[in-house]
Amino acid sequence: MLDQMTLYPIADDVLFAPGGKVVIRTYGVAPATTGASVSYRTWVTGIRDQPRYWHWGHFEDATSGHRRVLEWLTGRGPQPSQAPA
Repeated sequence: MLDQMTLYPIADDVLFAPGGKVVIRTYGVAPATTGASVSYRTWVTGIRDQPRYWHWGHFEDATSGHRRVLEWLTGRGPQPSQAPA
């Protein structure tokens, strides 16, 4: 399936916590066919009992959403308002 998708990396961050590391990765994904629309996602791995996936509508939303997720995880902001998918 991944060989039929094109991934567009936007941002990657790693946080180190007492229980291990937390990886925040935001990317665009589209079918490999030309002219297909891109959807944007933020995945968070390494945390338990918390939302770990957000879907964004546009590139600008994805970049600011990644920053909001990072701020939320480091305690500098509220949980992002975009509901996890």
